Amino acid sequence: MNYLSKLKSNTKAFEFIKFVIVGGLATAIHYAIYFILQVIKLQYNLAYTIGYILSFIFNFFASNYFTFNTKPSLNRGFRFFIAHAFNYSLQLILLNVYINIGINRIIAPIFIFMISVPINFLVVKFALKLKPLNTNI
Repeated sequence: MNYLSKLKSNTKAFEFIKFVIVGGLATAIHYAIYFILQVIKLQYNLAYTIGYILSFIFNFFASNYFTFNTKPSLNRGFRFFIAHAFNYSLQLILLNVYINIGINRIIAPIFIFMISVPINFLVVKFALKLKPLNTNI
């Protein structure tokens, strides 16, 4: 049995690796947008929010189809939104704390991602894997 087959047979580990790939891409999208908007001097909270929204859209579809092998639905979309509302709030609070204590606004998100990514994995997995209460949604 080759290494990839062994990895695929360990569904929790394989799922986490796929989450890291999708999360890494979503984080790169978020940071690239934030960085570009900082270069043009857009207010950092607004720049962070725009980047987050655009990466959120990518993340929702990639998390469903690639990471957790689920189908996007209104129910999952709502739970994903709630999970990310929590994550976004945590990140925005940390962004403002870091900038207010003197961390450069360009690199502050890097420190935020180190804290929020592991938390986000657990919250998003719960949101997408939870069985719906009402299957009519």
